[in-house]
Amino acid sequence: MMPKQIKYLIIHCSATPEGQPVTAAKIKGWHMDPPPRGRGWSRPGYSDLVLLDGTRHTFVKHDNDLWIEANEITNGSAGINSVSRHVCYIGGLDKYAKRAKDTLTEAQNAMLSSIIAEVLSYAPNVLIAGHNQFSQKDCPSFWVPTYLKEKCMISIPDKNIYTNDPYGYKN
Repeated sequence: MMPKQIKYLIIHCSATPEGQPVTAAKIKGWHMDPPPRGRGWSRPGYSDLVLLDGTRHTFVKHDNDLWIEANEITNGSAGINSVSRHVCYIGGLDKYAKRAKDTLTEAQNAMLSSIIAEVLSYAPNVLIAGHNQFSQKDCPSFWVPTYLKEKCMISIPDKNIYTNDPYGYKN
């Protein structure tokens, strides 16, 4: 497979209760263990995982260039994985696991902002989006365009903010 140029940086949540520590090994199992325990994928759905304390776990290394090579593809969002990099933070549900909630901690926000800055450094035209902009689900439990303008710890140019809302999440 020929490498494709990166187009999207997609933000996800683990859809786990607020404050509940979840390990990288657990996430990897959810993706790669055979059914019914996991999805049976050949690799995790995310390039990077941001733990509750802001620690970054890299599942799939990228060589930090404009190209997504076959060994860099992850399974974060069907149909666009070959042009996307996916990052996930632990959390995204209220403490009762009943509803979507922005549970991003300050430490997670700092690391997520750092990852965004890293990707922008080698892919200055990348579009930053939430999973909910490509699939009818709550993930990452907040509206990424608003996050990028109001909460992200770095300044994001408008040209990098993906604003498509086909499922009416923002409304």
